[in-house]
Amino acid sequence: MSMAGNLRKVTSLGTVDGLRKVARLARRRRRVDLSHPARSPLGSSVVNCVAYEEGGRVPVGGDLVDTVERVRKNGDGFVWLGLHEPTNQEFAGIAELFDLHPLAVEDAIEAHQRPKVERYGETLFAVFKTVCYVEHEELTATSEVVNTGEIMVFVGQDFVISVRHGRHGSLGPLREELEAEPGQLAKGPSAVLHAIADHVVDDYLNVIDSVQADIEHVETDVFAENGARADPGRIYQLKRELLELKRAVVPLGRPLADLANRPIRVVEPEIQAYFRDVSDHLQRATEQIAAFDELLNSILQAHLAQVTVAQNEDMRKITAWAAIVAVPTMVCGVYGMNFDHMPELHWRYGYGMVIGVISLACLVLYRGFRRNGWL
Repeated sequence: MSMAGNLRKVTSLGTVDGLRKVARLARRRRRVDLSHPARSPLGSSVVNCVAYEEGGRVPVGGDLVDTVERVRKNGDGFVWLGLHEPTNQEFAGIAELFDLHPLAVEDAIEAHQRPKVERYGETLFAVFKTVCYVEHEELTATSEVVNTGEIMVFVGQDFVISVRHGRHGSLGPLREELEAEPGQLAKGPSAVLHAIADHVVDDYLNVIDSVQADIEHVETDVFAENGARADPGRIYQLKRELLELKRAVVPLGRPLADLANRPIRVVEPEIQAYFRDVSDHLQRATEQIAAFDELLNSILQAHLAQVTVAQNEDMRKITAWAAIVAVPTMVCGVYGMNFDHMPELHWRYGYGMVIGVISLACLVLYRGFRRNGWL
């Protein structure tokens, strides 16, 4: 079906009014991202809607349907529509206008997807897991270290639709950076897809650097003088948070390799070289996560070994003192027996002699245990 036929179909189904309302909201609100802490949502999933031609922003004079029709009529440029956690009703008209596959639409709305890249006809659908580091004054056994979200991207010949889930991973600064490089934007929608992938992977590396600082802090505490008394819950918590980070980073390797090496119609061959660079950065992040996991295992094993050594030292001290106390206990036990005929029982210096023997024996035992490191 032709472009005009598609647009007439949308009109006949009564979705234009809804799309015009969405477009009016996009034009009225400031071009900002909903994740900014100083701003609040305005009740709409639309974050931004911009058309680009030859790398430059084109003033949007009409609604979304008019903008898409203008771009397709000129045969040059594309539309970038940004959404934040849209509902089924909000996304229905958009999905029909851009002829998006129902399975991809369902994934974009429901979220909680594994990182992937899928092709549906002339449309490419990519899922990226976003991560952010949660600041905390002190790492505890219940501290949240890594928070995750998602960015879904639909890429066609003349459109890019980014759907973001979560309160981080803002694409507003990324859009401004791209608009400052019109030569890159002129390469089409695949340049936007690369920029988003690069932005997500850069966030991975930033979070990994912050997690490394937490691991180094825990390592310092474990190998300190009283390391055996360190809280092992912090190590387990770091391992859990590292696993969350691993689930976001590692599965993205295969999709990025496909974008970098496999011929895809909507991805310009020139852009594939950029994806190879992003894939290299992702490989670095994956290797660092694996190294951190091994390091945490080593720290945990070292901590358990320290606890065992500390327990052994305590047992040796208890055993040494028990041996020392056993001497007077034994002597007093012997002389506590009520027999009439016992050596030194009626001797004038018998009491002093017994006390002296007990003290000497205890002193000899104490010095022996001390010399052997038991006390």
